[in-house]
Amino acid sequence: MKKIKSNPSFEEEKILWDLGIDYVIGIDEVGRGAFAGPIFAASVVFPKYLDTSKLTGVNDSKLLKPRERVRLAEIIKETSLSFSVASVNINLINKYGIGYANKMAFRKVIANTIFRLKGRHFVLVDGFHVKFVRGIGLKNQKAIVKGDRKSLSIAAASILAKVERDRLMRKLSRIYPVYGFGRNKGYGTKKHREAIKEFGLTKIHRSSFNLSWLNSG
Repeated sequence: MKKIKSNPSFEEEKILWDLGIDYVIGIDEVGRGAFAGPIFAASVVFPKYLDTSKLTGVNDSKLLKPRERVRLAEIIKETSLSFSVASVNINLINKYGIGYANKMAFRKVIANTIFRLKGRHFVLVDGFHVKFVRGIGLKNQKAIVKGDRKSLSIAAASILAKVERDRLMRKLSRIYPVYGFGRNKGYGTKKHREAIKEFGLTKIHRSSFNLSWLNSG
């Protein structure tokens, strides 16, 4: 298997700190492509010029093992100036679509951070810009492709969001045991698709994804 190169740093953050930005907010989401469950987002703000050795191991959450994510999540919380985790439930996802729900989750965590930390803010976001954020215009944010593999702030946010969403999906697995949510976390694995075909969709599945074909015929 080809090893994925990933070495998050404070390179982007240092540029902004040197420009006089008080708080660089790293944000990321988890669960966008899942068949079931809510979407989660997180934000993390680290102190200026923090020693990166304190964050050894922080990386794109998808590249880390579950226990390592949980361990690092505690370090991130202890080391950061501020962090926030928010979710958007399945009803809103099905009503408005996953794209809108994704941005809604981002807006929640950004708003929480701005409320707690007064000063000049700048957002680093994985993937794409977040429009219509009160207090943060497009000029005060930067979208970074694969940002969770480049920015320590974004990588940290991805870990917090992943840990919280996984915890919820394990709880939901006890309510809906046949779908294997404890393992697949709601994503469309072979076992999950087979369970949908056999047992149908639950109220936590994303009907907006048009999954009905999985349990037809």
